[in-house]
Amino acid sequence: MLAGSNAPVLPALRRLGHRPKAVIAPFRRDATYADVVALPEGVTGQILGGELYAHARPAGPHLRSASRLGAMILTRFDQGLGGPGGWLVLFEPELHFGSDVLVPDIAAWRRERLPSVPSAPFLTLAPDWACEVLSPGTTRIDRMLKLPIYAREGVGHVWLVDPIERSIEVYGLSAGRWVLGEGAGGGEPASLEPFAAAPLELAYLWSE
Repeated sequence: MLAGSNAPVLPALRRLGHRPKAVIAPFRRDATYADVVALPEGVTGQILGGELYAHARPAGPHLRSASRLGAMILTRFDQGLGGPGGWLVLFEPELHFGSDVLVPDIAAWRRERLPSVPSAPFLTLAPDWACEVLSPGTTRIDRMLKLPIYAREGVGHVWLVDPIERSIEVYGLSAGRWVLGEGAGGGEPASLEPFAAAPLELAYLWSE
């Protein structure tokens, strides 16, 4: 369904809870933020290029890898425990860039740009780093739709984490275009920009 009432779509969305980041995409064109707000509990909505995309909450390998990576980044670069600090890290923040609404799995801002979390339910300041954890249903959305928006908004780095392939792709923004930098895979510790100051134990991301 691409337009009109969302009512026929909502029962299907409610049934997606048991599937890892399953997607109905897109099911409404010319979407507004009211369409995001109207989604049922447990469903994440994004507006990309005027179209509403929705998926159930992540589960399984996606959730494990996102949670563990977020914990490592948060501890070392937000709290400054075992790392330099200096960042503000948020899990699944809602970002509003004009008419686009994005929800990365993790995002981080340098403290000099965002000293504290604003009271608004969403942010309009682009992060310095964003991370998308890939799943079969969202890979195209993350690569083809969200990466160009992050570049347009000046996000400095984006990581694409694949928990199935056990790999991290690191993209840096240069003259408005993404440049694929040195990524990592497997279980060896890795120093990845912009968090190269404290190596990450990748084996922890993929372990049971």
